[in-house]
Amino acid sequence: MFARGSALAVATISAVAVTALSPTGAFAVSGAFDGSWSVQIATSRGACASDVGFAVDVRDGVVSAAGLLTVSGNVAANGVTRVRIASGNQSASGTGRLSGNSGSGTWQGVSSQGNCAGRWSASRR
Repeated sequence: MFARGSALAVATISAVAVTALSPTGAFAVSGAFDGSWSVQIATSRGACASDVGFAVDVRDGVVSAAGLLTVSGNVAANGVTRVRIASGNQSASGTGRLSGNSGSGTWQGVSSQGNCAGRWSASRR
């Protein structure tokens, strides 16, 4: 589903974005956002692929994905999302918010082509 070169663009995962935990302990809470999500990213700066879609899962507030990407992150009880994605020497992080069955945010990353950034959107599947 993903080309290796588009892994960075994939970084805007939605549902999901940086593996740091909230100082309030609000992350990794099971609940309203658990399930499968479709994520679409758009690149607004840099030479990374754009209009890339992929799937992620949220379980007990923890974001993951199967495939060539290493995905880690959390969704807080209030919907705040932090995710990090890596593939080879490419990596990206994103932040945003989920609300109900959708969400959006921003991402930034580094690939062999340089720095990239953009927006992500997500919808529950």
